[in-house]
Amino acid sequence: MQNFENLSPCKGLALASLADNKAVFSTDAGKLEVSVYAEGCFRVRLGDAEVNDYGIVCAKDERLAMEVVENQDDVLCSSGEYALRLTRSPLTFSLEKGGKVVLPVTEDSHFVRKFRLPPVAATEEGWFAALGLPFGVAVYGGGENYAGLNRRGMLLDMWNEDALGVNSSVCYKNCPFVWSPEGYGVFVNTPSYVRIGVGYQQWANQSLCLDVKDAVLDLFFLFGDTPAEILGRYTKLTGRSAKAPVWSLGLWLSKAYYRVPAETLEAAAKMREMDVPCDVITIDGRAWQDTDTRFAFEWDPSRYDDPKAFCDSLKAMNYKICVWEYPLVSIKNKLFGEMAEKGWLLRDKDGKAYEYAFDPGPFGQVLTQLPNSGLVDFTNPEAWEYWCGRHKELFEAGVDCIKADFGEQVLPDMYACNGDNGVRIHNVYSLLYNLCVYEAGRRYHGENALCWSRSGWAGSQRAPIQWAGDSQSSWGGLAGSILGGLSWGMSGVPYYSSDIGGFYGDQPTPELFVRWTEAGALGSHMRFHGIGPREPWAYGPEAEDICRRWVRLRYRLIPYLSDASAQAADTGMPLMRSMVLSFPDQPDVWPFELQYMLGDNLLIVPVVREGGKVRYRLPKGAWYDLWTGKAVAGDRTVEEIVPLDRIPVFVREGAVLKLGPAVRHTGEIESGRRIAAVAAFGKVTEHSCTYDDEVVFENGKLVPASHVSVVEPEQLHEFLFAGGKIC
Repeated sequence: MQNFENLSPCKGLALASLADNKAVFSTDAGKLEVSVYAEGCFRVRLGDAEVNDYGIVCAKDERLAMEVVENQDDVLCSSGEYALRLTRSPLTFSLEKGGKVVLPVTEDSHFVRKFRLPPVAATEEGWFAALGLPFGVAVYGGGENYAGLNRRGMLLDMWNEDALGVNSSVCYKNCPFVWSPEGYGVFVNTPSYVRIGVGYQQWANQSLCLDVKDAVLDLFFLFGDTPAEILGRYTKLTGRSAKAPVWSLGLWLSKAYYRVPAETLEAAAKMREMDVPCDVITIDGRAWQDTDTRFAFEWDPSRYDDPKAFCDSLKAMNYKICVWEYPLVSIKNKLFGEMAEKGWLLRDKDGKAYEYAFDPGPFGQVLTQLPNSGLVDFTNPEAWEYWCGRHKELFEAGVDCIKADFGEQVLPDMYACNGDNGVRIHNVYSLLYNLCVYEAGRRYHGENALCWSRSGWAGSQRAPIQWAGDSQSSWGGLAGSILGGLSWGMSGVPYYSSDIGGFYGDQPTPELFVRWTEAGALGSHMRFHGIGPREPWAYGPEAEDICRRWVRLRYRLIPYLSDASAQAADTGMPLMRSMVLSFPDQPDVWPFELQYMLGDNLLIVPVVREGGKVRYRLPKGAWYDLWTGKAVAGDRTVEEIVPLDRIPVFVREGAVLKLGPAVRHTGEIESGRRIAAVAAFGKVTEHSCTYDDEVVFENGKLVPASHVSVVEPEQLHEFLFAGGKIC
């Protein structure tokens, strides 16, 4: 472990200039710049180098007015009620709002010097900084992580990897942005490798430590009275997701993998025959590509003599089509040589196209070994444009969106065309890759574009959506996937899905498959996928019937989910929201990390253990049981065993629950009639009727359109599931 105690602290802060609302200071470690980038957002940039940040920050620098007051020992930079205080020797950072300290200087003291670890210091590979983190202060964010939402005590090792499960701190999607309910967020603007020690005891119990492997330390300090406000400022900085296409909110069906076209068409037809609503069929990598020569936008000619006819067959059943890709080109494909000659692949130290060799370990007896391949160099504008443009032939054949798999394979000794090495571009590579694929979809499908991707970095919300990767088929896999989704949401990304049933391992039991389906139906996006059968009828008649009802319930909730998606586009709030994000004033409910709010008004309690036992906490206020329509008191902890066909779901008092029509796919929703019924829970307000004009609030009353029924909460279950079938 690196010994940060031996680092020399940065000192000698002196104001050099103040112009254009930017203060420039000199220090013994280089130039330091301070500006107010936007309201409630200070930017601090330390270092003399000029580096490429790859457009992670996409918001314009507003360069708001900033007052600088110099004192003997420190400098106060302020803008309205927000202030950043810097001490001179050694250099420290602290945040104040209205004269009150929000983020303090570290208290990590030492017997023979003021600080045990330097508050700010240059390292051999970049920079180290330590900020104050008093005992008891919680910290969230940092990307996808499966261990728990409160990062206190953790080391967030931000290096995207093919995690091969949801078991550890190794994950597909990292984000160097963390925040605290104390009223601040910290974002490290870098494409490079970052480690964040959040009161990590091997480093410092009372410090938020940043180890940044980059030539410049570029920090954004964000203020916010609530976590939602902090998240809003962060997503304003790095971009927000577009509203999700309505069809994407339906069910996605896939498995690894449908071996021949007839098998895909058979599964698609049976979904219609078995009356399970579904919108998207995903054709996984081995299902449409020749594994030895992939990826080159080529349908395997031994199985697909007419790709368009195949797509037309799925279209005739009213399916959208998603096909798999990854950003690697096999050395066995002529495209490898063509791209290598043009300099469109990442290179080795000698300037030759790097040949990436896949570890054979994960493949075993289940999946065939992948070939040595080159990685597309998305830092090269010509390569980026070529790869983006090649998608046109897929879309013209009938493909609607791309499953952009992988993106974690950049090694430290790889080099981009601009000279950056693999350490600098490893993490940001996934962002560049996903933005390229998403842009391809935008050019052809406009606002219906979608990129279903696995890896991610800061800013990945601009290329929606991501899924949990290869989660294991176990109860731990289910719980880890939920935690990963909530964590990713608290890192600025509103959409997330998982492989219902798990991707690998023993086949899920019917109970596990049903419980995963229930959680998936009440999440951001929903997909059946994994190695082996994932169609509901594969798990027996009881599981099939329960899963069918839950998928139908999801389709009824599409107006509600669509509203939450519109809110995400406006504010950056995720669809699935942790307790701390939804109830920042109720710390008693924060530790219940597996329950979550879906949008503003639905409280979801997934079952993540065999046997149906759950323990959850209702936040303060009145709630309504979705299944009975009866009011229940909040501010209490509940333990119960729930039957297989349901999980605890509660509606917040004052909500208007909007229900869509019963359909087999979203194409059956009539234009302008997305809402079929509404149920009001207690006294409602205008706030409950946003994002549509089919249900409005006038003179203290709901005024639904003529085609919209009003259902009493007590009759909701009968309305939805009359006779065991959704109406």
